[in-house]
This record gives sequence, structure tokens and C-alpha cells, in this order.
Amino acid sequence: MRKTELLVPAGSLEVLKTAVVYGADAVYLGGEAFGLRAKAKNFTTEEIREGAGFAHARGVRVYVTANILAHNEDLAGVEAYFEELKSIGIDALIISDPGVFAIARRVLPDMEIHISTQANNTNYGTYLFWYGLGAKRVVSARELSLKEIREIREHIPDEMEIESFVHGSMCISYSGRCLLSSYLAGRDANRGECTHPCRWKYSVVEETRPGEVLPVYENERGTFLFNSRDLCMIEHIPELMEAGIDSLKIEGRMKTALYAATVARTYRRAIDDFIKAPELYRANLEWYRTEIGKCTFREYTTGFYFGKPGPETQIYDNSTYVKNYAYLGSVEGLDARGFVRLTQKNKFSVGETIEIMKPDGRNLLAEVRGIYTPDGETRESAPHAKEELLVDLSGADAGPYDILRKAL
Repeated sequence: MRKTELLVPAGSLEVLKTAVVYGADAVYLGGEAFGLRAKAKNFTTEEIREGAGFAHARGVRVYVTANILAHNEDLAGVEAYFEELKSIGIDALIISDPGVFAIARRVLPDMEIHISTQANNTNYGTYLFWYGLGAKRVVSARELSLKEIREIREHIPDEMEIESFVHGSMCISYSGRCLLSSYLAGRDANRGECTHPCRWKYSVVEETRPGEVLPVYENERGTFLFNSRDLCMIEHIPELMEAGIDSLKIEGRMKTALYAATVARTYRRAIDDFIKAPELYRANLEWYRTEIGKCTFREYTTGFYFGKPGPETQIYDNSTYVKNYAYLGSVEGLDARGFVRLTQKNKFSVGETIEIMKPDGRNLLAEVRGIYTPDGETRESAPHAKEELLVDLSGADAGPYDILRKAL
């Protein structure tokens, strides 16, 4: 069986470190330009350097996205950006545009290049085309079934790698090539500026009665015609690995550290359990299901992996995420008293029982005995997001990079 990589997204330096600690084999991130997530925090050149150093010290690889569909005015900037990346020591570039690919081959001739899913990679001929040009890996189109991926593996060189999305949001358009955002909001999804109009609520206006909105009823809240469920393949790790996929990719460069930790830790354990013994994987299926539900998500689907999905893949009643847990913050360190230092993300109060999520798979309950500001002010609750706090968890086993969360 081929060695399987777990590839986790990072939208910030905090999330990158969390993904690394919680089990990623590799992380992918965007710089300040030429990636498809312009609204993500993204990384400065110095942050990429720091993140790569942190990851490499722990044996984790770093991939940088440059996967826009470039226009003429982008090309000079792409070349300058690749020149900047020369000294940083990243492991691969993720590219979709042939022109950008050509620049990368010229400026960074020794750089490993992965072909983005945006390039519509749906057949082994496409894989062989990119391999002939020097690509190491191709990311499969999300519209492929496991049967099709197995056929691709049978027709490409053994050393060529297949990467496939296994978890996260699904785009309604073929391989993410959507025009809705550009048309409705003037922001081009193919240049990193998607406003996600597929998540908006829509009504009908009849031609002869302009301004009179007629809701398209699915329930009392209207309808969300374009809204896809989220992909989740945690219950199908054996099928993914047996299909010859080299890298299991998680979607979500705009998600929180809680999301990165939850998904990375759960898939890490599932992969490792299956490698140890298939029966161990099967025995722990309920744990995987429970844990994967502790981050924010839409209802889950297996996408196209087992054939063309039907209407059940769409969510017609609303665009609301399922949120069972609130992210309180990541442990940044402990003071001399053992109080946890964190930057608060959501509200919690003295007397509440919260959960400490540890990288090794344990979930520990702890009571909040006290909340303090760095200058010693006492708080009964912590309502202000992004505030630095010290939290007394009464000797609980909390350490750096642990995630604090609470059930809702």
C-alpha cells in the first residue's frame, strides 16, 4: 500500500502551528497574492518563512498556493513573487494556470509543482500531460469517483502522486470554476475573490411585477438552491487508501484553529488505525464520527466518490452551519501559577465546565475557576473576543497548543 499523506489547510500562522501539532503530514497555505483565498488572512513572506521553519523542525512539509487563473497583468507579479520564494525553503507550489506553471519552471527549476484541482484534472491523459511537463503531483477534480481515480492510478507512473479532497466545503461549480461571484458582486472567484453567492438566500421576481419578491418555498425560511453539503470521508479511509491516493486533502483555509485541530486529529488517528489494523479502524468508527462533529460544518456527504450524487447532496432548507462546540482559544503557555494564557475567541464564564482538546487524542473536562487580565483584573466572564486572558483551570493537564472548547 502507498504511503498516505494527510494535508491540512492553514489560513494563518496560528492555524499552521495547530495543524502541525495535531497530526498533519503537510500543510498548504496562501501568500499575500496569487492564491484563490484572497479573503483569508494569508501569509507574509516572513510568516511563510517562520511557518516553514516550525513545520520542517517537526518533519512536516509546506506547500504554497499560486492557483489563480492569471490574466496578463498578473504575470510580472507572479515572477517577482516566485523570486521571493526562492530563499524560504517551501516544499512545493500548487498551480493551475499553464502560464504560471511555465514561470515557476523557469524561476524555480528545482521546485516540486502540484497541479491544482482548478485545472480540471478528470482523466489519466491530463495527468500524463502534466507529468510530461515536470509536475510531481496532480490534484483530482472533485467530480471523480473512486473507480475513476483507481483507473488513473493504473495508467500513470508509480512515482506520480494523486491528491484528492476528502473533507470540507463543496463548490457547486465544476472544479470550482464559478462565475456567480464575478457576475453578481464584481469579484472574480477564479482570482481569489469569491463572495460565496451560492450560500445566499434567493427568491423569484416575476417579469411583469418588478420588485415583488416571491419566495421559493422549501420551508418557512425560504430556499437555498445552490447550497451543497460538506464532504466527509472519515468513514471511508480504507477505500481512499486502496484507490491509490497519495495525499488526503482537507479543505478550509478560512477556517479556525479548532477546525484544523479537530479534522487533523481525527483523520490522523483514522489513517494510523487503519494502517495498524483494519479491525482497529472499524472499532473506532464511532469515535471518528463523534469527533468530526465537534467542529463547525454543514451536513455531510460523500460527494462524487461513490457515483454521481443525487438531490440529497444539496441543502434546501438553510445555509446554516451545524455548530456543536464553541472555540474558546488555543493555549499559548502557562504562567508561574499554572494559569492558562490564551487569546479568547468566544465567550465563557467562571464556573463553566469546558473541554481541553489535546493533540494525543484525549479530551479532558476542566472547570473554569477564575478569569484574569494580564494586569490582574478579575473577570466573571470573558465576553470580548480577541482579548488576552489568564484562566485558572485548577491544575488541569493543559499545555501549549491545546485547544479549549465548550459544548453548546
